[in-house]
Amino acid sequence: MGSLSVNELIWQLIIAFTLGGTLAFLFWKQRKETKLAMEDRKKAENQETNQVATSKQMQLQAYERLILLVDRIALPNIINRLNDPNFSARDLQAVLIQQIKGEFEYNVTQQMYVSQDAWEAVRNLKDQNLLIVNQITSFLPPDSSGQDLSRAILEMLVQNPKASLHTIVADALSYEARKLMA
Repeated sequence: MGSLSVNELIWQLIIAFTLGGTLAFLFWKQRKETKLAMEDRKKAENQETNQVATSKQMQLQAYERLILLVDRIALPNIINRLNDPNFSARDLQAVLIQQIKGEFEYNVTQQMYVSQDAWEAVRNLKDQNLLIVNQITSFLPPDSSGQDLSRAILEMLVQNPKASLHTIVADALSYEARKLMA
């Protein structure tokens, strides 16, 4: 009852090796797929980390540029840069307005990378500076010089330091940039 023929034994060994080989192949394939999935997950995590780092870098650069913009359109600074003794008050007014608007427009794309509050602060500074220049010019006599306008703006800022937002805006931008770096 218990004897197997050589042919039966060979067939059983072939089946056993085939099953064993198939199981070994399936196990190897599963391990390989798991390893590839883990590598893909690591790549995705690294890519996400790189994207976050790149995004942070772009945001920091935007804050940097906006701080520079705030400094460039601060009324005392822009007056010092553009002061020409040959300008009339109206000429200086036109140049100041053109420069403030130009600096702002050059940096308008930075709003994509900063908070809404930060961008609003920069825009408010620009609008306030334009208002100050236009209002003070309107109070001067028509034949006033650019020096008269410069002096009147600077005196108004000295008498009313709260009228100039540039330090407050620069501080707010710096604060947000520092939060981003933390």
